[in-house]
Amino acid sequence: MRCDQQFPMERAFSAPRLLADRLGADTLDAGQLAGADPEELTAVFQGPPALHRYPGSMAGRTQDLCRLLVERYDGRAENLWADAPDGKALLRRLKELPGFGAQKASIFLALLGKQYGVTPAGWREAAGAYGDEGSTRSVADITGPESLADVRRFKQEQKAAAKKQADAG
Repeated sequence: MRCDQQFPMERAFSAPRLLADRLGADTLDAGQLAGADPEELTAVFQGPPALHRYPGSMAGRTQDLCRLLVERYDGRAENLWADAPDGKALLRRLKELPGFGAQKASIFLALLGKQYGVTPAGWREAAGAYGDEGSTRSVADITGPESLADVRRFKQEQKAAAKKQADAG
């Protein structure tokens, strides 16, 4: 989710695997990333291919996120949601992540609920429209090529409607 910003979804969600491969690791370790030399981490993000459209910024944001995970959640992302008493509390935690605004946090909450079984009481309501069953509005709804096309179509329709409204105003 950290890399899913101004970047194609497929590349954003494959970035962690590529990052681990470049670091020679089987899995990513928040403590290792938090303590990495910022210039070296930026070089790893730059590739080629780059792990994001803005590799320098994303390397720094990823490192900030990992520092928070180390400081508050013992370096384990799953500790964010492991003891969340309800969807509102989990959404608050997600909004505290560096670079996670209201929309990204809501999408992440929906992704956790819909695809990873993280379903504290009230998670759908806390995720807003992204938590709606049967929606096709975000990465939380993608399970294959057909649903990816549905989400892309929804986003294009939203963008066209916004442009039409802006042109009319």
